[in-house]
Amino acid sequence: MSDEANDGKQLETVIDGVRYLRIPIKTKLVMSDDDITDVVTTFAADRLHDGDVLFVTEKIVAITQGRSYPTESIAPRKLATWLSSHVVKTPNGIGLGLPQTMEMALRECGTPRILFAAGVAAVTKLFGRTGDFYRVAGPKARGIDGPTSGTIPPYNSHVVLAPERPHDVARELRAALGLDIGVLITDINDLGGNVLGSTMSKARTRTMERVLLDNPLGQGHQSTPMGIIREP
Repeated sequence: MSDEANDGKQLETVIDGVRYLRIPIKTKLVMSDDDITDVVTTFAADRLHDGDVLFVTEKIVAITQGRSYPTESIAPRKLATWLSSHVVKTPNGIGLGLPQTMEMALRECGTPRILFAAGVAAVTKLFGRTGDFYRVAGPKARGIDGPTSGTIPPYNSHVVLAPERPHDVARELRAALGLDIGVLITDINDLGGNVLGSTMSKARTRTMERVLLDNPLGQGHQSTPMGIIREP
């Protein structure tokens, strides 16, 4: 299989003078009854070399953990509807700007924390500061993906939560692959993102975040929910 970039993305990037390849890996449609270790070993094992870094999107990890919910199965409370109406929506994702996604944030993070985050954000927004809602609400709120038209069905009508135990999952995948590689569980989109789980040092993980900053996998119908970082 040849190494090709997704449409509109670059296969190569240079960070601090070091050249990196970001190689997308195409998979089947991952469903809730799949095992993440089986998916990764089936589609990535024969493409990895010692020294590579495998990065896996948090979405497929969460799906295999049963953390994906059809929007029609979520009944938002009035508070969720009200809070969601004050969320700024972007072309890159609905975030918590939908009553159903906000409802799941309330369930995941607790009502007091979400209300506190909303209060802080309302105050700091007056001073031109943005992003404080998610900083206060935390990674569980930040990691919630809402339905978008560009997503592969059936997940174009699902709310997907952040995965549980991402560091443990990264370690389990590395052990299953049996190679001298790094493994990352990533939450990256066209607005940026971060690493949720890693088998690497903090400094090396931060470098890999910079390598992935332009979202080389995309976030639509590419069917490439994992990839390889390689220094050629």
